[in-house]
Amino acid sequence: MRELMYTGRWTTEWREAKDPTVDGPGEAIVAPVAATTCDVDSQILAGHGPIPAPFALGHECVARVIDVADDVSVVEPGQLAVVPWSISCGTCDQCRAGHTAHCTSVPDMAMYGTPIGGEWGGLLSDLVKVPYADAMLVPLPHGLDPIAMASASDNWTLAWRLVAPHLRRLPGASVLVMARGSIGLYVCDIARALGASEVVYVSPNEEHRALAARYGARTLAETQPIPKGFDLAVEATGRVDQLAVAAQSLKPEGFCESAGNHFRPGELPLLNMYLNSMSLRIARDNVRPNIPAALDLAASGTVTPRDVVSDVFGWDEIPERLPERHAKPVFVRDLT
Repeated sequence: MRELMYTGRWTTEWREAKDPTVDGPGEAIVAPVAATTCDVDSQILAGHGPIPAPFALGHECVARVIDVADDVSVVEPGQLAVVPWSISCGTCDQCRAGHTAHCTSVPDMAMYGTPIGGEWGGLLSDLVKVPYADAMLVPLPHGLDPIAMASASDNWTLAWRLVAPHLRRLPGASVLVMARGSIGLYVCDIARALGASEVVYVSPNEEHRALAARYGARTLAETQPIPKGFDLAVEATGRVDQLAVAAQSLKPEGFCESAGNHFRPGELPLLNMYLNSMSLRIARDNVRPNIPAALDLAASGTVTPRDVVSDVFGWDEIPERLPERHAKPVFVRDLT
Protein backbone atom coordinates (compact mmCIF):
# COMPACT_ATOMS: atom_id res chain seq x y z
CA MET A 1 0.00 0.00 0.00
CA ARG A 2 0.92 3.69 -0.16
CA GLU A 3 0.90 6.19 2.67
CA LEU A 4 1.29 9.93 2.20
CA MET A 5 4.41 11.29 3.86
CA TYR A 6 5.00 14.90 4.85
CA THR A 7 8.64 15.37 3.84
CA GLY A 8 9.20 19.11 4.24
CA ARG A 9 7.60 22.51 3.85
CA TRP A 10 4.76 22.18 1.32
CA THR A 11 6.17 18.86 0.17
CA THR A 12 4.55 15.42 0.35
CA GLU A 13 5.10 12.11 -1.42
CA TRP A 14 3.75 8.58 -1.52
CA ARG A 15 5.78 5.96 0.29
CA GLU A 16 5.30 2.23 -0.13
CA ALA A 17 4.51 0.41 3.10
CA LYS A 18 3.42 -3.04 4.13
CA ASP A 19 -0.32 -3.68 4.01
CA PRO A 20 -1.74 -3.71 7.55
CA THR A 21 -3.60 -6.84 8.60
CA VAL A 22 -5.92 -7.86 11.38
CA ASP A 23 -3.67 -9.72 13.78
CA GLY A 24 -5.28 -9.10 17.15
CA PRO A 25 -8.67 -8.80 18.86
CA GLY A 26 -10.71 -5.65 18.38
CA GLU A 27 -8.90 -4.54 15.23
CA ALA A 28 -10.20 -3.39 11.86
CA ILE A 29 -8.61 -2.50 8.53
CA VAL A 30 -10.20 0.40 6.69
CA ALA A 31 -9.60 2.11 3.34
CA PRO A 32 -10.20 5.89 3.38
CA VAL A 33 -12.63 6.88 0.60
CA ALA A 34 -13.04 10.60 1.40
CA ALA A 35 -10.17 12.22 3.28
CA THR A 36 -9.32 15.84 3.93
CA THR A 37 -6.85 18.10 5.66
CA CYS A 38 -7.46 19.39 9.16
CA ASP A 39 -6.86 23.10 9.79
CA VAL A 40 -3.70 22.19 11.71
CA ASP A 41 -2.42 20.26 8.68
CA SER A 42 -2.10 23.61 6.90
CA GLN A 43 0.25 24.76 9.66
CA ILE A 44 2.20 21.50 9.44
CA LEU A 45 2.50 21.77 5.65
CA ALA A 46 3.71 25.35 6.04
CA GLY A 47 6.49 24.11 8.33
CA HIS A 48 5.03 25.37 11.62
CA GLY A 49 4.22 22.01 13.20
CA PRO A 50 5.84 20.62 16.37
CA ILE A 51 7.32 17.47 14.78
CA PRO A 52 10.05 17.43 12.11
CA ALA A 53 9.53 15.59 8.82
CA PRO A 54 9.13 12.94 7.62
CA PHE A 55 5.93 11.37 8.92
CA ALA A 56 2.61 9.98 7.65
CA LEU A 57 0.01 12.74 7.31
CA GLY A 58 -3.75 12.95 7.69
CA HIS A 59 -6.30 12.48 10.45
CA GLU A 60 -9.72 13.20 8.90
CA CYS A 61 -11.60 10.69 6.77
CA VAL A 62 -14.61 8.55 6.07
CA ALA A 63 -13.38 5.03 5.29
CA ARG A 64 -14.74 1.76 4.00
CA VAL A 65 -14.26 -1.19 6.34
CA ILE A 66 -12.15 -3.88 4.66
CA ASP A 67 -11.63 -6.48 7.40
CA VAL A 68 -12.42 -6.90 11.08
CA ALA A 69 -11.43 -9.22 13.91
CA ASP A 70 -13.98 -11.85 14.93
CA ASP A 71 -14.92 -9.93 18.08
CA VAL A 72 -15.73 -6.62 16.32
CA SER A 73 -19.48 -5.99 16.22
CA VAL A 74 -20.03 -2.26 15.53
CA VAL A 75 -18.97 -2.37 11.88
CA GLU A 76 -18.62 -5.00 9.17
CA PRO A 77 -16.73 -5.18 5.88
CA GLY A 78 -18.17 -2.92 3.19
CA GLN A 79 -19.60 -0.40 5.66
CA LEU A 80 -18.62 3.28 5.68
CA ALA A 81 -17.41 4.73 8.98
CA VAL A 82 -15.89 7.87 10.47
CA VAL A 83 -12.39 7.30 11.85
CA PRO A 84 -11.66 9.56 14.88
CA TRP A 85 -8.34 11.38 14.88
CA SER A 86 -7.20 10.14 18.31
CA ILE A 87 -6.68 6.55 19.41
CA SER A 88 -8.88 5.44 22.30
CA CYS A 89 -9.87 2.14 23.90
CA GLY A 90 -13.34 3.11 25.11
CA THR A 91 -12.99 1.26 28.43
CA CYS A 92 -10.36 3.03 30.58
CA ASP A 93 -11.43 5.57 33.20
CA GLN A 94 -10.67 8.52 30.93
CA CYS A 95 -12.59 7.06 27.99
CA ARG A 96 -15.60 6.22 30.17
CA ALA A 97 -15.55 9.84 31.37
CA GLY A 98 -15.67 11.00 27.75
CA HIS A 99 -12.02 12.08 27.67
CA THR A 100 -11.03 9.89 24.74
CA ALA A 101 -8.11 12.14 23.72
CA HIS A 102 -6.52 11.19 27.06
CA CYS A 103 -6.98 7.41 26.84
CA THR A 104 -4.67 5.66 29.31
CA SER A 105 -4.47 2.42 27.32
CA VAL A 106 -2.18 4.07 24.75
CA PRO A 107 0.68 6.59 24.97
CA ASP A 108 -0.34 10.20 25.56
CA MET A 109 -1.21 12.00 22.30
CA ALA A 110 -1.70 8.75 20.37
CA MET A 111 -3.24 9.85 17.08
CA TYR A 112 -3.25 9.50 13.34
CA GLY A 113 -1.27 11.96 11.27
CA THR A 114 1.39 13.10 13.75
CA PRO A 115 3.78 10.66 15.51
CA ILE A 116 3.70 12.23 18.96
CA GLY A 117 2.16 9.33 20.89
CA GLY A 118 3.59 6.52 18.78
CA GLU A 119 3.48 5.46 15.14
CA TRP A 120 -0.16 5.02 14.11
CA GLY A 121 0.17 6.11 10.48
CA GLY A 122 -1.95 8.68 8.71
CA LEU A 123 -5.42 8.70 7.22
CA LEU A 124 -4.10 9.85 3.85
CA SER A 125 -3.08 6.23 3.27
CA ASP A 126 -4.47 3.46 1.08
CA LEU A 127 -5.12 1.28 4.14
CA VAL A 128 -5.24 2.02 7.87
CA LYS A 129 -5.30 -0.22 10.93
CA VAL A 130 -7.84 0.79 13.60
CA PRO A 131 -7.33 -0.67 17.08
CA TYR A 132 -10.30 -0.80 19.46
CA ALA A 133 -12.59 -0.69 16.42
CA ASP A 134 -15.81 -1.06 18.41
CA ALA A 135 -14.88 1.95 20.55
CA MET A 136 -13.47 4.11 17.78
CA LEU A 137 -15.35 3.62 14.51
CA VAL A 138 -18.69 5.36 14.01
CA PRO A 139 -20.84 4.04 11.15
CA LEU A 140 -21.79 6.77 8.69
CA PRO A 141 -25.59 7.14 8.72
CA HIS A 142 -27.29 6.19 5.48
CA GLY A 143 -27.75 9.14 3.16
CA LEU A 144 -24.92 11.27 4.51
CA ASP A 145 -22.40 12.38 1.88
CA PRO A 146 -18.89 11.05 2.67
CA ILE A 147 -17.38 14.13 1.03
CA ALA A 148 -19.36 16.49 3.28
CA MET A 149 -18.50 14.36 6.31
CA ALA A 150 -14.80 13.79 5.59
CA SER A 151 -14.02 16.22 8.43
CA ALA A 152 -16.23 14.49 11.02
CA SER A 153 -13.06 12.83 12.35
CA ASP A 154 -12.07 16.19 13.83
CA ASN A 155 -12.95 19.66 12.50
CA TRP A 156 -16.71 19.22 11.90
CA THR A 157 -17.25 17.50 15.23
CA LEU A 158 -14.95 19.93 17.03
CA ALA A 159 -16.98 22.83 15.63
CA TRP A 160 -20.15 21.17 16.98
CA ARG A 161 -18.53 20.85 20.42
CA LEU A 162 -17.31 24.45 20.42
CA VAL A 163 -20.79 25.92 20.02
CA ALA A 164 -23.66 23.41 20.39
CA PRO A 165 -23.46 22.79 24.17
CA HIS A 166 -23.38 26.55 24.81
CA LEU A 167 -26.47 27.18 22.69
CA ARG A 168 -28.23 24.34 24.50
CA ARG A 169 -27.34 25.98 27.83
CA LEU A 170 -28.07 29.51 26.65
CA PRO A 171 -30.60 29.51 23.78
CA GLY A 172 -30.25 32.48 21.46
CA ALA A 173 -26.71 33.31 22.58
CA SER A 174 -24.62 35.73 20.53
CA VAL A 175 -21.48 34.23 19.02
CA LEU A 176 -18.20 35.74 17.82
CA VAL A 177 -16.09 33.53 15.55
CA MET A 178 -12.44 34.37 14.88
CA ALA A 179 -10.99 31.89 12.42
CA ARG A 180 -8.70 31.15 9.49
CA GLY A 181 -9.82 27.71 8.30
CA SER A 182 -12.73 25.30 8.11
CA ILE A 183 -13.51 25.14 11.85
CA GLY A 184 -14.82 28.70 12.03
CA LEU A 185 -17.00 28.23 8.94
CA TYR A 186 -18.49 25.06 10.40
CA VAL A 187 -19.15 26.99 13.64
CA CYS A 188 -21.05 29.68 11.71
CA ASP A 189 -23.23 27.05 10.03
CA ILE A 190 -23.92 25.18 13.28
CA ALA A 191 -24.56 28.33 15.34
CA ARG A 192 -27.11 29.59 12.81
CA ALA A 193 -28.85 26.22 12.66
CA LEU A 194 -29.05 25.99 16.45
CA GLY A 195 -30.61 29.42 16.93
CA ALA A 196 -27.83 31.87 17.78
CA SER A 197 -29.26 35.39 17.91
CA GLU A 198 -26.18 36.85 16.23
CA VAL A 199 -23.05 35.43 14.61
CA VAL A 200 -20.11 37.69 13.78
CA TYR A 201 -17.30 36.11 11.77
CA VAL A 202 -13.80 37.62 11.64
CA SER A 203 -11.22 36.44 9.12
CA PRO A 204 -8.56 37.86 6.79
CA ASN A 205 -9.83 35.54 4.03
CA GLU A 206 -12.34 37.25 1.73
CA GLU A 207 -13.69 33.97 0.32
CA HIS A 208 -14.24 32.61 3.81
CA ARG A 209 -16.07 35.80 4.80
CA ALA A 210 -18.34 35.41 1.77
CA LEU A 211 -19.23 31.84 2.78
CA ALA A 212 -19.81 32.88 6.39
CA ALA A 213 -22.16 35.59 5.13
CA ARG A 214 -24.15 32.93 3.24
CA TYR A 215 -24.43 31.14 6.57
CA GLY A 216 -26.05 34.28 7.97
CA ALA A 217 -23.05 35.73 9.80
CA ARG A 218 -22.04 39.38 9.86
CA THR A 219 -18.45 39.44 8.66
CA LEU A 220 -15.41 41.55 9.47
CA ALA A 221 -11.76 41.57 8.43
CA GLU A 222 -9.18 41.26 11.20
CA THR A 223 -8.21 44.88 10.64
CA GLN A 224 -11.69 46.18 11.50
CA PRO A 225 -12.80 47.01 15.06
CA ILE A 226 -14.19 43.95 16.83
CA PRO A 227 -17.42 44.56 18.77
CA LYS A 228 -17.84 43.49 22.38
CA GLY A 229 -20.61 41.99 24.47
CA PHE A 230 -20.85 38.43 23.12
CA ASP A 231 -22.06 35.46 25.12
CA LEU A 232 -19.60 33.14 23.40
CA ALA A 233 -16.38 33.71 21.47
CA VAL A 234 -14.80 30.94 19.39
CA GLU A 235 -11.15 31.35 18.42
CA ALA A 236 -9.78 29.06 15.71
CA THR A 237 -6.84 31.01 14.31
CA GLY A 238 -3.87 29.37 16.01
CA ARG A 239 -2.68 32.87 16.95
CA VAL A 240 -2.43 34.01 20.55
CA ASP A 241 -3.00 37.68 19.63
CA GLN A 242 -6.36 36.73 18.11
CA LEU A 243 -7.22 34.65 21.16
CA ALA A 244 -6.56 37.77 23.24
CA VAL A 245 -8.98 39.79 21.07
CA ALA A 246 -11.63 37.07 21.37
CA ALA A 247 -11.22 36.91 25.15
CA GLN A 248 -11.85 40.65 25.45
CA SER A 249 -14.98 40.57 23.28
CA LEU A 250 -17.19 38.92 25.88
CA LYS A 251 -19.88 40.27 28.16
CA PRO A 252 -19.32 39.62 31.88
CA GLU A 253 -19.37 35.89 32.69
CA GLY A 254 -18.98 35.08 28.98
CA PHE A 255 -17.21 31.99 27.64
CA CYS A 256 -14.32 31.75 25.18
CA GLU A 257 -13.64 28.47 23.37
CA SER A 258 -10.27 28.06 21.66
CA ALA A 259 -9.51 25.34 19.14
CA GLY A 260 -5.88 25.59 20.26
CA ASN A 261 -2.82 24.68 18.17
CA HIS A 262 -0.94 27.81 19.22
CA PHE A 263 2.53 26.77 18.16
CA ARG A 264 4.05 30.17 18.93
CA PRO A 265 4.09 31.94 22.32
CA GLY A 266 2.15 35.07 23.15
CA GLU A 267 0.48 37.01 25.93
CA LEU A 268 -3.11 37.15 27.15
CA PRO A 269 -4.77 40.12 28.93
CA LEU A 270 -5.20 38.16 32.14
CA LEU A 271 -6.18 41.11 34.32
CA ASN A 272 -8.96 42.18 31.97
CA MET A 273 -10.11 38.59 31.65
CA TYR A 274 -10.22 38.31 35.44
CA LEU A 275 -12.11 41.58 35.89
CA ASN A 276 -14.71 40.45 33.34
CA SER A 277 -15.13 37.07 35.09
CA MET A 278 -14.82 35.21 31.81
CA SER A 279 -14.18 31.50 31.27
CA LEU A 280 -11.61 30.19 28.79
CA ARG A 281 -11.20 26.65 27.54
CA ILE A 282 -8.31 25.53 25.34
CA ALA A 283 -8.90 21.83 24.90
CA ARG A 284 -7.42 18.93 23.00
CA ASP A 285 -10.68 17.72 21.56
CA ASN A 286 -12.31 14.55 22.84
CA VAL A 287 -13.95 14.05 19.48
CA ARG A 288 -15.19 10.46 19.66
CA PRO A 289 -18.08 10.94 22.15
CA ASN A 290 -19.41 13.87 20.09
CA ILE A 291 -19.33 12.31 16.61
CA PRO A 292 -22.85 10.75 16.79
CA ALA A 293 -24.50 14.06 17.77
CA ALA A 294 -22.52 15.95 15.14
CA LEU A 295 -23.58 13.41 12.50
CA ASP A 296 -27.20 13.68 13.65
CA LEU A 297 -27.08 17.44 13.08
CA ALA A 298 -25.56 16.90 9.63
CA ALA A 299 -28.35 14.44 8.80
CA SER A 300 -31.05 16.89 9.94
CA GLY A 301 -30.78 18.95 6.76
CA THR A 302 -30.45 22.20 8.70
CA VAL A 303 -26.72 22.55 7.97
CA THR A 304 -24.64 22.45 4.79
CA PRO A 305 -21.08 21.34 5.65
CA ARG A 306 -20.50 20.36 2.01
CA ASP A 307 -20.27 24.09 1.21
CA VAL A 308 -17.01 24.33 3.17
CA VAL A 309 -15.30 21.82 0.87
CA SER A 310 -13.19 23.94 -1.48
CA ASP A 311 -12.18 21.23 -3.99
CA VAL A 312 -12.68 17.53 -4.70
CA PHE A 313 -9.74 15.64 -6.20
CA GLY A 314 -8.92 12.05 -7.03
CA TRP A 315 -6.96 9.97 -4.53
CA ASP A 316 -3.85 9.71 -6.67
CA GLU A 317 -3.62 13.51 -6.90
CA ILE A 318 -2.85 14.09 -3.22
CA PRO A 319 0.92 14.79 -3.50
CA GLU A 320 0.32 17.12 -6.45
CA ARG A 321 -2.62 19.05 -5.00
CA LEU A 322 -1.62 19.57 -1.35
CA PRO A 323 1.22 22.01 -2.18
CA GLU A 324 -1.32 24.11 -4.13
CA ARG A 325 -2.74 25.20 -0.75
CA HIS A 326 -6.43 24.55 -1.34
CA ALA A 327 -8.54 25.65 1.62
CA LYS A 328 -10.44 22.41 2.35
CA PRO A 329 -9.73 19.80 -0.31
CA VAL A 330 -11.30 16.35 -0.15
CA PHE A 331 -9.58 13.42 -1.84
CA VAL A 332 -11.89 10.61 -2.94
CA ARG A 333 -11.92 7.08 -4.31
CA ASP A 334 -14.35 4.15 -4.47
CA LEU A 335 -17.38 6.09 -3.22
CA THR A 336 -19.91 3.71 -4.85
